[in-house]
Amino acid sequence: MLKYVYAVTVVSVALLALSFGVLFITINAFPSLVEAYYNPVFYPGAERSNLFFLHPLVIGIAFIMVWIKTKETLRGGIFLKGMEFGLYYAFIATLPSMWITFSSMDVSVLMVFLWLCYGLLQATVAGWILAGLKV
Repeated sequence: MLKYVYAVTVVSVALLALSFGVLFITINAFPSLVEAYYNPVFYPGAERSNLFFLHPLVIGIAFIMVWIKTKETLRGGIFLKGMEFGLYYAFIATLPSMWITFSSMDVSVLMVFLWLCYGLLQATVAGWILAGLKV
């Protein structure tokens, strides 16, 4: 049990750092896209805005639960296992979510594509960490 708590902690901290890094890159690489986030639809209100920072913990727990069930099906070394895990997750969870988001919200194709890439990156990084920790 302790190894899972440790793995959740490592994955969550890594995903939090990744989110800040991706945010910094996005702000500098796509400044016009960032302006779209000033739309009120992206502001949850003061009472819920801090929940955003729990996302790495929540998704870290989800990644570990999926990892435990799928790790035996992944082949290769750490790099390949992480990539395969990331691709599976992106196609099973992120792509359908982005499809419904694009079809129901007024967001650009670029924004949805970047979210899809970010979901793939999150899952891949989590897969690399989990494969490296041999959880």
